[in-house]
Amino acid sequence: MNEGIKIIARNKRASFDYHIEDSYEAGLVLYGSEIKSVRMNRVNLADGFVQEKDGELWILNVHISTYDQASHFGHTDPMRPRKLLLHKREIAQVIDWIREQSHTAIPVKLYLSRGRAKIEIGLAKGKKLYDKRQDIAKRDSDRQVHRILKGQYD
Repeated sequence: MNEGIKIIARNKRASFDYHIEDSYEAGLVLYGSEIKSVRMNRVNLADGFVQEKDGELWILNVHISTYDQASHFGHTDPMRPRKLLLHKREIAQVIDWIREQSHTAIPVKLYLSRGRAKIEIGLAKGKKLYDKRQDIAKRDSDRQVHRILKGQYD
């Protein structure tokens, strides 16, 4: 199932700051120099979010570094808004989630699938501080259990 998929970037803060309830796979409209930077893993999704504009979805604040070998033909703004490619039905669903249920759409991971850049968009609701504390406590207890079990079988 994961044949031909190369993960370029993950948004590690996404699962820590948000409850991700649903996700969609979307294509990206990129310049040639941008896809070359993506293939070189020069992408940062940390501050990215999805916004609706005129019935289309755009991803903002995703940093794709400039490609140095492109000279004056390359992209000059690494933070430019990029259009997301989804089916009409999926766009309508995402817009409804954002408007009606006050969710946030954030990029979860960027990957290459059969040579094409794809981005996984998560429909998320922000976590409260106590939720984050519970996640940290659970992760610590799981780590301790794993250490104990690992020590028994050595």
